[in-house]
Amino acid sequence: MPSKVWFITGGSSGLGRSFTETALSRGDSVMVIARNVDTLNDLVLKFPNRLHALSTDVTDRNAVFASVDRCVEIFGRIDIVINNAGQFLFGMVEEVTEEQAMNHMKVNFFGALWVVQAVTPVLRSQGQGHILQVTSMGANGGFASVGLYSASKSALDSLSEALAMEVESFGIKVTILQPGGYVTDLFTRGLTSTKENPSYIDLRNKLAKLWTSSYDAPVSLASAVVSKIVDIEEPPKKIVLGGVAYDQVVEMIDIKLNEYRKWEDLSREAD
Repeated sequence: MPSKVWFITGGSSGLGRSFTETALSRGDSVMVIARNVDTLNDLVLKFPNRLHALSTDVTDRNAVFASVDRCVEIFGRIDIVINNAGQFLFGMVEEVTEEQAMNHMKVNFFGALWVVQAVTPVLRSQGQGHILQVTSMGANGGFASVGLYSASKSALDSLSEALAMEVESFGIKVTILQPGGYVTDLFTRGLTSTKENPSYIDLRNKLAKLWTSSYDAPVSLASAVVSKIVDIEEPPKKIVLGGVAYDQVVEMIDIKLNEYRKWEDLSREAD
């Protein structure tokens, strides 16, 4: 296959870096944007003509547009866009401050929105392109202590479904990626925590026991699947990354369906 040009946000570590390494291993070219791109210096030295990294804050709309323009200036086009930049907010809904909530949505939702708005005219003018939106398995429902994170990913998930309908006629494909747990620094460097309210200590202890047994897969497994997805002529519109996550998502959907059906008669009274 002919080489492709990737535009990856949050590509300096974790899943984003793995996506970058996979793209380069295919012989493709990559533009990575992240707040700190110093961690990519080794790859830039190794692939000076095929990898460019720009320090860009996705919450800065003008900077995002400038980075997209720079990518087109360097490579002439964009074939694949991976909206991966994000952060993790841990804490109960009651505990989240206004500043934490606003900053979280600026990165996880609005940052992705600015990227979509910047790349869509480029892909439309080309008559082709593929946007991959990294949401989360958590986009399928809220869960205690990660409500704001799930909310931001759910918002991006719904936005992406609308986007797919809007740009399909332009030859632009949209795939929603819903990763499960992976070995990344999302829960360390990318983590913001609330000030703990002692009222939730019992719940926190239960959650800690639950998460102790959770499984985090190597990021290379996710990027290998994404490498296959971008070569599919009619790629999935939405896909869960990870077998454990897949089973959990299906279970979450079944629980929702059962709850709807339990109250079907009452719902129909509202017509």
